[in-house]
Amino acid sequence: MLKALKFGGTSMADAKQYQKIRDIVRSDPSRRVVVVSAAGKRFSDDNKITDLLYLCYAHIQYGVSYDSIFGLIQERYTQIRDELGLKTDLESEFAALRQKMDNGISREELVSRGEYFSALLMAEYLGFEFIDATKWLFFRYDGTVDQEKSYPALRALVKDRGVVIPGFYGLMPDGKIRTLTRGGSDITGALAAAALDADVYENWTDVSGILMADPRIVDNPKTIERATYSELRQLSYSGAQVLHEMTVFPVREKNIPLNIRNTNDPDHPGTLVSEEFQELPNAPRFITGIAGKKDFSIVTISKKGMAGAVGTLRAIVEVFEDNTVPICYTPTGIDVISLVVPTEKLTPHLYSLTGDLRTKVRPDSIKVTDNIAIVAAVGRKMAFRAGTSGKIFAALGQQGINIRMISQGPDELNILVGVDEKDYAATIRVLYDAFVK
Repeated sequence: MLKALKFGGTSMADAKQYQKIRDIVRSDPSRRVVVVSAAGKRFSDDNKITDLLYLCYAHIQYGVSYDSIFGLIQERYTQIRDELGLKTDLESEFAALRQKMDNGISREELVSRGEYFSALLMAEYLGFEFIDATKWLFFRYDGTVDQEKSYPALRALVKDRGVVIPGFYGLMPDGKIRTLTRGGSDITGALAAAALDADVYENWTDVSGILMADPRIVDNPKTIERATYSELRQLSYSGAQVLHEMTVFPVREKNIPLNIRNTNDPDHPGTLVSEEFQELPNAPRFITGIAGKKDFSIVTISKKGMAGAVGTLRAIVEVFEDNTVPICYTPTGIDVISLVVPTEKLTPHLYSLTGDLRTKVRPDSIKVTDNIAIVAAVGRKMAFRAGTSGKIFAALGQQGINIRMISQGPDELNILVGVDEKDYAATIRVLYDAFVK
């Protein structure tokens, strides 16, 4: 059994958090691969180390002294080291970094140092081996990760040892450091888990898994106990604050379960994500989560005979493509098609788009409705639950919420409702109360 763990910035914020991580790792001998982020905020007005490193680079570019900011970074890590009684020679590390900064350092190398320092300290604290990300995470010239080269390199380095790896960066073919996108330590953790064929990838953060609804809207929403990767994708696309699909692609590709856990509440099982689950008979709940986003517009095109015409839908889609307006959803009716698009993408191209539609499609009418919110109820096998759509209509109707659009795809994963933005929060609360409570 092998578990790969990734700890986020809040988990790495100070010495007390390091102690929690040590207890988590020691509680399970299979937790032998640890990926860490740079130190995050300790309190609301605190600074993330990565943000301070970006600020240092900006000061260098403008020829402004970065001494005070650099001092904050060094002080944070030195304080963690001293409180934990560690012996890592941070003074030499910071002196070497400062020399590079004075002689010219790339932006990506500088901002990667937060993860580097975190991993040095954590490796000593756990008694694990430190493995620099530049020794195994290799990029191609186009910036994509070279898995064929990276995976065997990590396997050769790890073997059966306990290791700590800095997240967020790797090495380009020319020997330069390259960073992943913000939140890239999640990707590093997933890549490490995939490279080592881990049995589980544990992503430790400051929340106890994925919540069934936005806690800013629903009071104390329940945690999603289990979700498929497809459901995770649906929730992410629909607006839920969950791990992005590209973050977990490496483990999904190898069908490695993902367990989202809380460093501050390690006994909570969190959310387990897998490609599929054995469905429990008579499961009390089939809704996995409820999520939504605002700022959509609905472009409704009507034309007599459109339902039986060949090529009309293609022509409509091409007009949107030519005007660089992405289409999110396409609920349809007889001789009517509606296209749901982000308002910010539509507004700059509204006149050219409607003009092109009139020229190429010759519709009877075009109507644009703004200030629409889309709310998704996501769950497995909803199509086989009789009365689901009716329950949605009834629950919203009882609260006087007018449904402007409803759509359910054949994948059985979600039901979408479009409502006026003023009803957005109420819609989420109504659906949560109807399907979860």
